[in-house]
Amino acid sequence: MSKILAVFGATGQQGSSVVNFVLNDAELSQKYRIRIITRDANSEKAKQLQGKVEVAQGDVLGRASLEKALTGVHTIFAMTTPGIGPDGLEVEYSSGKRIADVAVEKGAEYIIFSTLPSPKELSGGKYPNVTPFEGKAMVESYIRGLPIKSAFYSPGYFMENFQRRPSTACAGPPTAPTPMRYHVSAGTQLPVVNAREDTGKFVGAILADPDRYEGRASFCAAAALYTLGDLAAIISKAAGKKIVLERISPEEFAERMPGPLGTIFAEAFQYQEEFGLYGPDGENLVAWAVENARGKICTLRRAEPLYGDLQDVPTASRALGEDKDD
Repeated sequence: MSKILAVFGATGQQGSSVVNFVLNDAELSQKYRIRIITRDANSEKAKQLQGKVEVAQGDVLGRASLEKALTGVHTIFAMTTPGIGPDGLEVEYSSGKRIADVAVEKGAEYIIFSTLPSPKELSGGKYPNVTPFEGKAMVESYIRGLPIKSAFYSPGYFMENFQRRPSTACAGPPTAPTPMRYHVSAGTQLPVVNAREDTGKFVGAILADPDRYEGRASFCAAAALYTLGDLAAIISKAAGKKIVLERISPEEFAERMPGPLGTIFAEAFQYQEEFGLYGPDGENLVAWAVENARGKICTLRRAEPLYGDLQDVPTASRALGEDKDD
């Protein structure tokens, strides 16, 4: 008898990748029956999935709806959306904690959580303000202490989010070089993942052999590490326009974003430049994840068509793996 796999974020990039991968995998589609958990079960994206999967309404901010949505579930793929306001860290942590608590209460046996490393911890406290990372790291730590089997998927920067049009590009003649402005060096390395195509391949490896990955370090999920210079060159080629890296001060970088976003993203990239997203062994961790994924991982060069209709270069605020569920 198939087990119920509950998927959060199924109308976003990560969750939809998990859903599509499981549905199209001969083994996993027999092993699991999918139930997507969405805030709005009547959204267009949710309606498109009806008939393929079970659709359940569930809001991470409301315990009652989660209790109903997670009844009878065996395995959960969970993710949280970052909060940006003054209470953003607490909101995200509380949302992830609520999912985990209800999962245990309802007798679920396994949870896979989409996490990120803690810049505060890895930098020895130097970079404490990257709250979208910290919230997920706190949820991961909490889940590891619960009486439920668990595994963790830690995605790199989303290739798809480099498509987005920015608010910081310079206006100018179409033939003029377009600046990509950062306050870190061109050699800063970013692990990059095609979230919509490849999340399912990484999570699918865990679903296929959950005992192997239970309690282990996170799947550091990326195709490879790319420098900002690599990104500029690849996007430039695909978009058919010259994109040049322009280094600005951390203060100017932060001022280009509203509210607390400036501090968050300034620290995120400074942390990345100095320590790497996954720490000093990031390259090996990414290589291990690629080797153990359930399928071939999309490289950034193979993803060039994503950027063919790009009109401007991406802002930093779109590079950090933003993902939302309807």
